[in-house]
Amino acid sequence: MGAKLTFNRLEKKFLLTEEQFLRIKEEIDKRFDPDEYGETTICNLYYDTPDFILFTRSAEKPIYKEKLRLRTYGIPTDTSTGFIEVKKKYNGVVFKRRITMPLNDAIKFLKDEIDLDEPTQISKELKYFLRFYKNLEPRIYVSYDRSAFFCKENRDFRITFDRNLTWRDYDLDLTKGSYGKLLTEPTQVLMEIKVPSAIPLWLVEILNELNVYTRSFSKVGNAFIQMITNNRSYLK
Repeated sequence: MGAKLTFNRLEKKFLLTEEQFLRIKEEIDKRFDPDEYGETTICNLYYDTPDFILFTRSAEKPIYKEKLRLRTYGIPTDTSTGFIEVKKKYNGVVFKRRITMPLNDAIKFLKDEIDLDEPTQISKELKYFLRFYKNLEPRIYVSYDRSAFFCKENRDFRITFDRNLTWRDYDLDLTKGSYGKLLTEPTQVLMEIKVPSAIPLWLVEILNELNVYTRSFSKVGNAFIQMITNNRSYLK
C-alpha cells in the first residue's frame, strides 16, 4: 500500500502516565492492528523564516495555523524516503498534504533548487508555500519513538503513542540521529487519537475512568518555547 498523501481529521492529544498507557493499551490490542510503520523513530525538521513567523503564530493558538516539516521514518541515510509535509489546522480539524522523494532531493526541493519532472497539485501547493514564506530553513529538529495502530473496523481511525520526545536547534540534519533535550518526562507517553469524526464511546469511557483529558501539546511549539527561553538572542 502506498503512503497516504492527504489527510483531513480530528486530532486529540493526551499526556499519559505509564499506568494509564498500559490500561489503554489493553483495549487497543483487542481492537487495533499495528500500522505499516509499526514501531519506529520518527525524525522531523521543522522549517521557518529567520524571524520565526510560523512558530510564533502557532504558539499564539490561533483558529488557523500551518507548519512545514521534512520527515523520515527511522534514522535516514541520504537515499531514504523523505516526506515533505504542510500541516494546517483550522478550528480543530487537521489538514495535511505531503509528497515523497529521496531525502537528498527533498532537501533540494525545500531550498527551491529543483522541481518535480511532473509536478502534482500538492507539489505546486508546496512550491507556493515556499515562495510565500521567504527564506525558509530548518530551525528545529524533533524526534520520538512511535507505536502506531489503526482500528480493525476503520483504518482511518488511528492511535499513536510517542515516547522519548527529543528536540534540538543545532545539527539540523536528519541523518545525524536522535539526540538533544527532552520535551516530556522520561516516563510520560503522548497519545494522539486521529479520527475522522467523534471519538467512540468505548474509548471515551476508558479515558473518563482513568481521568485522562485532552490537552494542547504541540511538539515543535513546546520545543520553540524552550528554545527562546534558553536563548533570548533568537528574538532580537
